[in-house]
Amino acid sequence: MRAVVQRVKRAQVTVEGRITGRIEKGILVLLGVGEDDEIKDLKYIADKIIKLRIFEDNEDKMNLSVLDVGGNVLVVSQFTLYGDCRKGNRPSYSKAAGPQKAQEYYDRFIEYLSSKYNIKVESGVFQASMEVDFINDGPVTLMLDSKKTF
Repeated sequence: MRAVVQRVKRAQVTVEGRITGRIEKGILVLLGVGEDDEIKDLKYIADKIIKLRIFEDNEDKMNLSVLDVGGNVLVVSQFTLYGDCRKGNRPSYSKAAGPQKAQEYYDRFIEYLSSKYNIKVESGVFQASMEVDFINDGPVTLMLDSKKTF
């Protein structure tokens, strides 16, 4: 499982002119599911994201998590995180999970975060063409991979 995590002042997702998810201060998560992902990958990424200390404390050091600052999470599915651009100019998505598995894991990821951490989690719409609007705070952007390839 892969994620791009961005600390945001605000973020929202719009599908066909309708806002499907909106948060204020918190984390925007672009989430990709791999073909060989298991539940342990989902839990690793979810727990890592929630515990990332990427918000400033009173001394302007990044020491606080999204939970510590009372932030929220916006999750957007993004299979293109598995795009392999090493060969040619057209990305290959052969390592991305198929739609059925990807949606199952996407839904489980959202449920896991909201139930385990009692945090507000908003989302986009799986497989929809979405517009994601956000203000990256910092900017702070991190990449995570459950297989720890980077």
